Amino acid sequence: MIKTMKIITSQFNETEFQKNQKKTNLKKLLKITVLVILLLSLSFCTIIAVRAFGFKKSTSAKPLTQVQIQQFESFLVQNYPQNYQILKNLPYNISEPKLDVWANSAIIIDTSNGNILYEKNADKIIPPASMTKLFAMYVVEEEVSKGNLSYEQKIPLPPESWACNMPPRSSLMFLGKGQNVTLEELLLGLSICSGNDAAYALAYITCGSMETFVERMNQVAENLGLQNTHFVESSGYSENNTTTAREMAAFCRIYIQNHPESIKRFHSVLDFTYPKKHNLADGDVIQAQDFSKGIPEHITMPITQKNTNPLLGKLEGVDGLKTGYIDESGYNLSLTAVRNGTRFLSVTMEGPGNSSVEGQKGRVHDGTELMEWAFSSFADFSLEMYSHPYFVRVFGAKEKGINLIPALTDKTLSVPYVYGENMEENLQNVKVYLNIENLYGSVNAGDICGNIKIYLEEYLLLEIPLLADRTVSRSNFVIRLADRIVQKTADIISD
Repeated sequence: MIKTMKIITSQFNETEFQKNQKKTNLKKLLKITVLVILLLSLSFCTIIAVRAFGFKKSTSAKPLTQVQIQQFESFLVQNYPQNYQILKNLPYNISEPKLDVWANSAIIIDTSNGNILYEKNADKIIPPASMTKLFAMYVVEEEVSKGNLSYEQKIPLPPESWACNMPPRSSLMFLGKGQNVTLEELLLGLSICSGNDAAYALAYITCGSMETFVERMNQVAENLGLQNTHFVESSGYSENNTTTAREMAAFCRIYIQNHPESIKRFHSVLDFTYPKKHNLADGDVIQAQDFSKGIPEHITMPITQKNTNPLLGKLEGVDGLKTGYIDESGYNLSLTAVRNGTRFLSVTMEGPGNSSVEGQKGRVHDGTELMEWAFSSFADFSLEMYSHPYFVRVFGAKEKGINLIPALTDKTLSVPYVYGENMEENLQNVKVYLNIENLYGSVNAGDICGNIKIYLEEYLLLEIPLLADRTVSRSNFVIRLADRIVQKTADIISD
């Protein structure tokens, strides 16, 4: 009996020991668990702190690779083709202006952005006449900018360029056999006197022949997408040269953009005298000549001609470009003017007139009508300060931030005159609002992540999408959770 009790006591004591051991193990496990939780919490808090500090410190995105840049540019061209059009409609609606334009075809644009302000039969195909010479000047100016030609170089004059060999009724700068003339003088004779002889001389020095030079002119038109513009010679004498008011305006905009110095150097010059003493052929002397029996090979009498542009020096701000006339085209005029930093350009074609006096009267009327209306109705608002990339943080992603790129290529916005006593007061009513979305997780290149809205008082003039410049993928769960806390905290603080 006693032996049995000892066994039971022993069993009892062993059970108590096991219980105590379990309690001890449980306490250890609890301590370890608490410690792990504390460590995990501390690590997570550290992650949150590091992410928060990282976002606070991040002020710019990593530079894009060349491949990413090309991909983004291709996306813009494909998805926002209107931004790359030479001419385009205003981004807002205006009432149809009631203008008294005599020419059968007309257009006026804002050269800074290509916005079409007014048009009338602008797609009618008409010979450009001497406005053709603008394309000839462009080709030559391109060669000068490349260093293949210089304004100061002396140009040999082939017989095809002598005034005596030009077709009847040609406008001339009066080139003659053996004369000494520079490239700059030829360009002045082309722009001011509208000299057909100058057009031929420039064609031969630039390309060696009229045919090759005309190919270059047509290549310019093709590269610009001008489907109705085609030339068979460079002076504009032929009725087989064709264009439209719209396409001529588009070309002139590019011409002014690429070679702005040409306006002051050539198109705004009021008159030109040729030949001068230094231009004469060896052995020739300055003297009066009789042209009643035709134009001689040797021209020795200085002839001063006024710029054919009738509004140059007459209408405020006018500094170019070019007139044109043949019977088949009527009286044409490409005209540009600048006031207070805003430049407009008009093209009028098939202007009326049974004489040069009547034709010039129509050019003056239409040019004045279009320009005065444009300057009294619109002014440019600069978009330069809004066209830069906008850095934005991306929470829960593998990159801390990206750039948002405005889907815009224009440097200005044509603002209509609606408020105030003058245009300056009207522009003071323009308001710009920047809206950028909170970004979390993955983002694809080209995603719209905000916008810039430009208002004139309550009227929305323009909305510019802000596009993600790259694709970023979302991060792992822990980082996403930490970033969500950082993001929510930032939102609470900002509120």
